Amino acid sequence: MIKTVQEAIQFIESRQSFGSKPGLQRINALLDELNHPEKDLSIVHIAGTNGKGSTVSFLSTMLQETGLTIGTFTSPYIEELNERIAINGQPISDDALTNVMQKIQPRVSSADADSELSEITEFELLTAAAFLYFKEEEVDMVVAEVGLGGVYDSTNVVSPLLTAITTIGMDHMEVLGDTIEKIAEQKAGIIKKGVPVVTGKITANALAVIDDTAQRQQAEVSHFADDYQMVYKGPDAKWGEQFDFYNEQGKISGLTTSLLGKHQTENAAVAIQLFYFVCQMQHLPFSEKDVKKGLLKAQWPARLEKISQNPLIVLDGAHNEHAMKRLVENMNDEFKDQHIYVLFSALERKNVEGMLKQLLEISNAEIYLTSFDYPGVLRLEKNYQAINEKRINVASLWQFGLANILDKISNDDMILVTGSLYFVAEVRKLIKDLIS
Repeated sequence: MIKTVQEAIQFIESRQSFGSKPGLQRINALLDELNHPEKDLSIVHIAGTNGKGSTVSFLSTMLQETGLTIGTFTSPYIEELNERIAINGQPISDDALTNVMQKIQPRVSSADADSELSEITEFELLTAAAFLYFKEEEVDMVVAEVGLGGVYDSTNVVSPLLTAITTIGMDHMEVLGDTIEKIAEQKAGIIKKGVPVVTGKITANALAVIDDTAQRQQAEVSHFADDYQMVYKGPDAKWGEQFDFYNEQGKISGLTTSLLGKHQTENAAVAIQLFYFVCQMQHLPFSEKDVKKGLLKAQWPARLEKISQNPLIVLDGAHNEHAMKRLVENMNDEFKDQHIYVLFSALERKNVEGMLKQLLEISNAEIYLTSFDYPGVLRLEKNYQAINEKRINVASLWQFGLANILDKISNDDMILVTGSLYFVAEVRKLIKDLIS
């Protein structure tokens, strides 16, 4: 019997050995044992290759401004597992997590005895825990992020109020498929019959797949740049981005995001359009003030996050080529006058060479390719340095690379830590400890 939060987390993490196993039979069986708490929740379900988490954050803070209590389920975590399940931005407490896992653990043990339902994964366990916690806390609404894909993701057991698909890019191809159309088909699996869907900035061939699915499901689609749009106005003087928003209801001028990067204005636009829909469907008063305040309160760690001003250190978990392309664009737009020291590492299953080549498009960048303690990390002996020997350095440990950079950096330079979110989270913890 689980008695402490340490035991609860140990139990959750013990399921990592089962990896990622697409399919809904295990999560449905577990939720059945818990009397299907997800059926008592109003849920906005968000999928996409990148931009999901930021969109969740923007939408949840806008909804909170209306006075609603909002649960969020996101992944991965940056500092502690509790972050993945939160209410109004506050991670689930240790006591609440322990309490929820005390109720779930016996059901998982029973399932393990059934050959067809055994090996419930870590993500399935967390999905069930989130729904149970949100029901017990009687939240007004849940904004849930898809873990992987859509069709067979464990969050796809919900009957949502709304859905959204933020972006489609080439990632997790070993699971989702090797073409943009196959990946789009997986993401479109969250579209439910008669449930409106908001799409972000998505290429035409992927959008065609989504539209086809929506048509079959008789689901209204709200398209970026057609049914709603944003006009980018440039970076904010402090930190963030400025833009105007338009849809058929009208215009909202002078918006500012709390998150840096032009792409965040696109994610924010998806969130605003979702907010419009929620207000209409739930008979909530729509207020531009709620939109503006909500956007400024949104937080999403390790996405162009500034954690030090002197020296300037920015973290971004650009863990695939689609995200890396956006990061490079932002670096060239907003930091073109600074020498950028890049500390980069990634998982071997990603296109490491492709991401490195993109980083080299930052004209003022000097790259430190390194490793970290995590299964499946890139192998330095593959000699990625040969791509561009002059601008790529290799550090056997990231701590050595960071120390080397700190020894060389001047007041006009900056440090960018990027790549795997697991890597960025590890570096983030050390730097925050050092500067606290």
